[in-house]
Amino acid sequence: MFEKVLFNLLAFSLFIIIFFKIIRKNDSNYVVLLIIEAIGITISFIEIKLKLNESIFLITIRYIFAIAIPIVIILLEANGINFSELLSIALAKLFRIIGKNKFSKAILVKLVTKYPESYIGHKLLAEYYEKEGGMRRAIEEYVTAVDINKKDYKSYFKIADLLRDLGQKDQAIEMLETLIKTKPDCYEASCLLGELLCEQERFKEAANVYHEALVYRSSDFDLYYNLGIVYTRLSDFQMAKEMYEKAAEINHIMNGVNYSLGLIAFIQKDYSNAEKYFEKSLYDELEAMSYYQLAKIYIYKGYGYKDKAINFLNKAIELDPKLLKIAEKEKSFESIRQYITVSVKMNEKEEDTENKESNQNIKRSAILKEQEKLAIKYLEESAKFFEEMSENTSKQKIEERLDYIFKKGKIKKEKEEFEYIEKKKEKGEKQKELGSN
Repeated sequence: MFEKVLFNLLAFSLFIIIFFKIIRKNDSNYVVLLIIEAIGITISFIEIKLKLNESIFLITIRYIFAIAIPIVIILLEANGINFSELLSIALAKLFRIIGKNKFSKAILVKLVTKYPESYIGHKLLAEYYEKEGGMRRAIEEYVTAVDINKKDYKSYFKIADLLRDLGQKDQAIEMLETLIKTKPDCYEASCLLGELLCEQERFKEAANVYHEALVYRSSDFDLYYNLGIVYTRLSDFQMAKEMYEKAAEINHIMNGVNYSLGLIAFIQKDYSNAEKYFEKSLYDELEAMSYYQLAKIYIYKGYGYKDKAINFLNKAIELDPKLLKIAEKEKSFESIRQYITVSVKMNEKEEDTENKESNQNIKRSAILKEQEKLAIKYLEESAKFFEEMSENTSKQKIEERLDYIFKKGKIKKEKEEFEYIEKKKEKGEKQKELGSN
């Protein structure tokens, strides 16, 4: 009997403490705690009223409900842990699991309104807004979460990512630069910053970002591949080649790497290596262009490879009919143009190529995929430029110019100079004709 009197005295004391906590905090969540405690006290009264023999099970239940749980909650709050916040977050997550997102979101809104310093509440609410497409509100909640927890680097990155999605690229770049200064090993931030800088054609800055990221991830394929793209756009083909080769060591089946290396080898007139690289890239959206480049290589290799050149050119056009018009303009294919025998339905083939390409683009971000395409296009145009130059310049001069470009990375300047000489030559010829007339 004395045990039950002592139990009821302690239970009522805890009940009163929690009751005044409800009044002071004006938080209905603590009612749950009162109900739990009331269940324990009720069990004790039932035992006394019905004069039940002491049951270990009932004793355990009433002590857990009326004594243990309230004391644990009081101790948690004494250490700065908010019971109401824990309960709200638990309920919000439970409702999300069972698919009641509306109730879950309402609980979180109520929580952050009542407790503005609830870090987890703001972060979960930000995730809800992001999922619903409310980007600006999501940013606001992530910003609040970061203000509460300065080391929440993931939320900091999220803010930059959402700013990018909203088209606020400059703000996103500033956020990412600040984040990387604070946490230089944040790989995701380095990748996204590099992408955004590439999109704005700030390639030197992008190269610095990727190189700094390599300090923390020295065997990362994407970083080396992105550096290859960046150096290609900077016209530094030698550095691009080195970066692509390192990327190929990590992932030797990546088509874009092999195709780019093939183009660089082709520019250097290293046809043997170019052939090997193009053969490795005979897959997916680059398959047609790889066959096309191989056909060109066999043309340059000489008469003994004529049949191969014809077969590969036909194969390329069969895969991508748009190459037919390009091939008709290429001087290198002049000797075999009459052997083009492919007959295809243009619309169907183009649609298949587009579908194949869209499926391959899923794995890489839209920005990176676009930069990859631009880099490849730049290399293709450079290769074509050197071909045209070969027809108008002596072999020695070509080699000198190639060596200069690969060392200095000045293809744009060189191209402008070449075009200027050609225009000057044409102008001179016209003046001679006028003079003779």
